[in-house]
Amino acid sequence: MRRYYFSRLRLTRSQRLRLWCLMGGLVLMALLLVVASHLRNVLSSLAVTRVSNTVNRVVTAAVNDTINSGGIQYENLIHFEKDGNGQITALETDMAEFNRVQAAIVDDVLGRLSEVSTTDLAIPLGTLTGSALLAGRGPVFRVRMQFVGSSTARFENEFTEAGINQTKHRIILSVDVSVSILLPGVSTYTKVSNDFTVAETIIVGTVPDSYVYFHGNYEEAEDYVMNNAGP
Repeated sequence: MRRYYFSRLRLTRSQRLRLWCLMGGLVLMALLLVVASHLRNVLSSLAVTRVSNTVNRVVTAAVNDTINSGGIQYENLIHFEKDGNGQITALETDMAEFNRVQAAIVDDVLGRLSEVSTTDLAIPLGTLTGSALLAGRGPVFRVRMQFVGSSTARFENEFTEAGINQTKHRIILSVDVSVSILLPGVSTYTKVSNDFTVAETIIVGTVPDSYVYFHGNYEEAEDYVMNNAGP
């Protein structure tokens, strides 16, 4: 039976030191990769939350200021046609006014966003650990954040029953803001949507059989009442 003898590999002190340094460097690199991945996720999540809250405040302020200043009036958007007996026979929209209001809202939102597009994101170091017990604790770590957004606005139409022989006509403004968020070594994206009732009125009598124009489509008022009627 053959016997094989293996001589022990002998390393010098300097070689052992280099080997330990290499192993320690690999472990440290792996830990740094894990921490960097976790940090990116935390930064992205916090940045999206911060930007979404900021965008919501900006859009709400822009729409409320427009309403309070009289920039959106139901009678400027919708005109009633009546017959000889005073009954409403048709609802007509002033598309020029609709387009003007939409453009004004979008310009106002983008202008306000440009004023707050750069901000510092303050993160307690305990939050970066991912531990619920340490969240919000420890020294604050600050990161400069920038975001760039685009905005669109559109009007929607809603008819609902408001009582006996009465119909509520509500005009809803939907504002969407798409935002790209830039962080050191990290970029992400989010979309913030808000709906606002900007004008409404009560139509007394029979709902007109004519059509109301929104979104480039014609939609029948009576269908709105049938589809949105309460129990």
